[in-house]
Amino acid sequence: MSVSEQFQKLEAHVASLIVGQEHLINRMLIALLCDGHLIVEGAPGLAKTRAIKVLAESVEGSFHRLQFTPDLLPADLTGTDIYRPQDGTFEFREGPLFHSLILADEINRAPAKVQSALLEAMEERQITVGEGSYKLPNLFMVMATQNPIEQEGTYPLPEAQLDRFLLHVQVGYPTPEDERKILILNRDEAKSGQRDAFAPPEQTSEATIMEGRQQILSLHLSDELEQYIVNVVVATRNPGAVNKDLEGQVMYGASPRACMGIDRASRAHAWLNGRDYVGPEDIQAVASDVLRHRLVMSFEAEADGVTADSVIEGVLDGVGVP
Repeated sequence: MSVSEQFQKLEAHVASLIVGQEHLINRMLIALLCDGHLIVEGAPGLAKTRAIKVLAESVEGSFHRLQFTPDLLPADLTGTDIYRPQDGTFEFREGPLFHSLILADEINRAPAKVQSALLEAMEERQITVGEGSYKLPNLFMVMATQNPIEQEGTYPLPEAQLDRFLLHVQVGYPTPEDERKILILNRDEAKSGQRDAFAPPEQTSEATIMEGRQQILSLHLSDELEQYIVNVVVATRNPGAVNKDLEGQVMYGASPRACMGIDRASRAHAWLNGRDYVGPEDIQAVASDVLRHRLVMSFEAEADGVTADSVIEGVLDGVGVP
C-alpha cells in the first residue's frame, strides 16, 4: 500500500468517527504532513477534542492530553529537576511535552507564563530547564483547542505564540443531516459499550508520516505560483494597495513564516487530493487557515466588526492569479 493510500485510509477512519467536520479532518492531516501545529477554535460540543483524540489514537506515537487551567505551572508541561538526596544531585524528570502528540485543551485558560513554556517546544523542538536542554521526539505536534464564546477567566494567546501555529481552524455547526448521523453514531457507541473506542485496526506509522512529508516537498510548484504566495502574504501588510476597501484595516500583517506555511500547506492539500502539482486553488484553499491568526486588526476595523477572514478574502480578490 502506497503512502498516499495509507493517508486516505487514515482520513476515512477519522471521518467514520467524526461526522460533519471534513474541513477540520483535512486540516489536521495537513498539519501532520507539514510538521506543523494546529489550533482549533469553535463552540463547545463540536467534537474538537474528540477529533484530535481520534487522530492521535490513529497515529503511531505517544499521546498526552493537557487540560489548561489558570493554576497550571510551566513545570507541569516541561518537567523539572528532582533533587536526589542520596547522592546530592539533580535528575531531570520529563513532563508531558515529551510525548509525540500533545492535545492542549482550552489553551487560552492558562496564564501567559505557561503559554510561553510552549514557545521553545513548538519552534525549537527542545525544552530548556535550568542549565540543561532536552530534545523532543522527531514526531512532535501540538494540537490546541479554544472556546471563543466564554472569555471570562481566559488569557488571549500573544501574537508571538499564535505565529508558531501553522493553521488556525474555525469549526462550525454540522448540517441537520450530519447531526442526525451523529445521533446514530453516539447511540451505537453506547450500545456497544465501547464509548471512545477510537483505535483503528492498524495505526499509521511514524515512518509513513515522514515519507509523506518528503513526498509533499517533491510536488511541482511553478515560479509564478511561488510569487503568487509571496504577493498574497505581502498584501496582508498593506491590503489597501490591492483593494481600496481594505485601507487602514490591518495594523500588522503576516510574517515570512506565513509564506512558508502557505507553501507547505498548499502542497499537502494538493497531495491529499491525489495531485503531483500545486494549483492556485490549493493556495486559496489554505490561505485563510494559515493567515487568520497572523493578522493584527486595527482599532477602526475592530470597531466596525471587520474580521481577519474578510480581509483575507479581499486580499485574495485583489491579488491577481497568475
